[in-house]
Amino acid sequence: MRRYLAQIGTILWKDLVVELRARERLIAMSALAVLVAVLLNYALDQTVVRPAAIAPGLLWMTIVFSGMLGFGRAFPMEQEQDQLQGILLTPIPRSAFYLGKTLANFVLLTVVELLILAVFALFFSLSYGRAGWLALVIGVATAGFAALGTLLGAVSAHTRMSDTILPLLVFPLLIPVVIHGVTATSRLMAGRPATEVEGNLRMLAAFALLFLSAGAVLFRYVVEE
Repeated sequence: MRRYLAQIGTILWKDLVVELRARERLIAMSALAVLVAVLLNYALDQTVVRPAAIAPGLLWMTIVFSGMLGFGRAFPMEQEQDQLQGILLTPIPRSAFYLGKTLANFVLLTVVELLILAVFALFFSLSYGRAGWLALVIGVATAGFAALGTLLGAVSAHTRMSDTILPLLVFPLLIPVVIHGVTATSRLMAGRPATEVEGNLRMLAAFALLFLSAGAVLFRYVVEE
């Protein structure tokens, strides 16, 4: 088990170091997030529409689009530099490779989410009540999103139209995350009791566990095809 965890950590560290050096995905995801927030700020008449009423939906829309941009470039970058074939030639378990990639995507998306929350708070004058519960909801939802996006990102990377195929694969399966994520975020931002989001949190956790397990099992068939 210790060796398996070390292998996951190696993949995680490798991805984070490569991203910190290139900063290609991080900059692209951050730029998209800020651009969406700026456009929404000027598109909405805040004297007619109360920002707090629609902010959760807009927040999650921005997270999803930013995440898709990052997942879509995760594997093509490795294929272009022949890193993927090199990793596959090592004896590292494919499930450890998948979990390491998923953790790296989770960390990357979490950094962008912090930026998104800050930008939305600035433009829409939002106050994030029950910050602990809100962080838990977003964290669990992000885990499920990263698990799904990493698996299907590997699937689409083997196609000619990967940038087009990935959203078509991810969006239908991501509907539960968006529904429960927006619902829980809306209730927390409205100051409702935390007990009202426990059901949403359980559904998000079930989604994350389902796709983490499915990804760990199926990933070898995807990358070795």
